[in-house]
Amino acid sequence: MRNRVIVMAAVCALWGAGARAQLPPDAIRRHADDQVPRALELFREYLALPNDANNIEDLTHLIGWLEAQFAARGFETRQLETERLPLILAERSAPGATRTALVYLQADGQPVDPGRWDQPDPYEAVLKRRTDDGGWETLPWSRLEGDRHPEWRIFARSASDSKAPNIQFLAAIDALDAAGVTPDVNLKVIVDPEEEMALAHLPRDVVRYRDLLAADMLVIFDGPPHVSNRPTLVFGARGIATFRLTTYGPRVPQHSGHYGNYLPNPGVRLARILASLKDDAGRVTIPGFYDGITIDDETRAVLARVPDDEAAILDAMGVAEPDGVAPTLQEAIQYPSLNVRGLASGWVGDQVRTIIPGTATAEVDVRLVKESDPERLIRSIREHIEGLGYRVLDRAPTDEERRTHPRLATFESDISYGAFRTAFDSEPGRWLAAGMTHLFGQMPILIRTHGGSVPIAPFVSTLGVPAVLVPSVNPDNNQHSPNENIRLGNFEEGIAIILAVLAQPLAP
Repeated sequence: MRNRVIVMAAVCALWGAGARAQLPPDAIRRHADDQVPRALELFREYLALPNDANNIEDLTHLIGWLEAQFAARGFETRQLETERLPLILAERSAPGATRTALVYLQADGQPVDPGRWDQPDPYEAVLKRRTDDGGWETLPWSRLEGDRHPEWRIFARSASDSKAPNIQFLAAIDALDAAGVTPDVNLKVIVDPEEEMALAHLPRDVVRYRDLLAADMLVIFDGPPHVSNRPTLVFGARGIATFRLTTYGPRVPQHSGHYGNYLPNPGVRLARILASLKDDAGRVTIPGFYDGITIDDETRAVLARVPDDEAAILDAMGVAEPDGVAPTLQEAIQYPSLNVRGLASGWVGDQVRTIIPGTATAEVDVRLVKESDPERLIRSIREHIEGLGYRVLDRAPTDEERRTHPRLATFESDISYGAFRTAFDSEPGRWLAAGMTHLFGQMPILIRTHGGSVPIAPFVSTLGVPAVLVPSVNPDNNQHSPNENIRLGNFEEGIAIILAVLAQPLAP
């Protein structure tokens, strides 16, 4: 890997030499910009389609809408049946192409809590601009018919995660056709309507359809770029496993005056278990949790090239100092993490009452890296809880178990998918970097491993293909949260980025 980034830059400069003529950068931007008005109309229509990953009826309608959009652009589409909702496979051949790129897109979104959004309906997109006092002012959609300001934003569920990349890709195909450019690769597009569910059946589905999905490389249009919002390529992502831990007190919540100091409080017991999983520096205390990860000098140099302003990041987050798993953000992401993502016990706020709760529950996610053995990590967490004196079950306890065991816990776990990591100088890495360098006049930021998770590892391991992620939305988009949005400048630039890489010639 020594000097790999320098060598890659030289390769990008020569990439496409001797092949067909490239679209000049100004032509790429012009053709992309021509598609923006229609793309915005289509985007608004698409955002109005609910896509809560838990609602099969809504997603079934969404799948039909997407199939029609791909078919209108000359793709042959089919549905690949799974245990729950079908994957969409859309294919379009390029005359003379000898290589095939499999493109991954996500269609579903997180649930919404309408009461926490600053608009009546999270699925009815709203155009806004920032006011001088830091708030947001709603604009009429007709403002987009004139000069568009890159800082304006469109607010709606899945605006960035991940309906924008879907529309950007479709608009880039329209721009490619308008420019009369035939890509050097055949395209296979897989649209996943259940990415947010992190379902365990995906690896089996990829094996089942491996012949239909066969390709030479995998490109993922998803996620935000580096926090600086500079053009970025991501060569890996962490996988994810989850567990739900429940501790028990009285069968029915009891008056804390009558039984305080007598009946055990499940919230306190859960807090003690969770506290035991990490030290004061935020490092997981379970022996072997970080086994197998080595950050050598060369890797550390690659990570150091990512231009993080960590002081600004902490200031923006309202945090004084980071956890001590590693000395930098990029290095910390190279390790598996254990995150308490939700807690519940009793009542709070206006509903608080003086009771000893009956149960306490923690929802926890474990982000996996390529070196992680997810089954070993989950097993070691369960064994750690058992070592604290708990009888650990995979279901609620029976009355007999309540009478017999003073410390009871339910541990329900799921391993969704593993991590992936691709070399910077892989074929898709060189191709995508060359296209983005051609458009922007400089190399994109190269990120070794993304902190988030996308279900790509099953494709990489089963199909044996290198995979690279191309981000195309703003990093401050509030994904998974109320008031999710996309910056208009990122929406427009994302079309140009995808057009640039699809129009980029492959090396002869």
